[in-house]
Amino acid sequence: MPLGRRGERAAERFLLKQGYWIVERSFGEKVGEIDLIVSDGWTVVFVEVKTRTSDVAGDPAEAVDLKKQRHITQTARLFATKNRLENTSLRFDVVGILWPDLSRPPHIYHYVDAFEATGDFQMF
Repeated sequence: MPLGRRGERAAERFLLKQGYWIVERSFGEKVGEIDLIVSDGWTVVFVEVKTRTSDVAGDPAEAVDLKKQRHITQTARLFATKNRLENTSLRFDVVGILWPDLSRPPHIYHYVDAFEATGDFQMF
């Protein structure tokens, strides 16, 4: 299984243990994809997962730059509109995973409310 997919599965298990509910996996539209959409109580959370085997290039979560945030925001807006979530609390989280040895459990870092909606397609 590719590293990215393994990371998404690990993030999913981690979030479930924290009490989140999985709403959707790998939601994709033309503008982008959201790795996980979960609920945290009454809040819908759009989760970007970044997995790396080392932190030589920095924390994996740092890869969620402004361009990536814009794509996630646009995709989240499409999901929210499609599912009539205009009056629902929405949030953007990032899960960074360091997995230097795939035979051992990874190090998982959950950044709650990691960024706000960005770009021309800000949320409602």
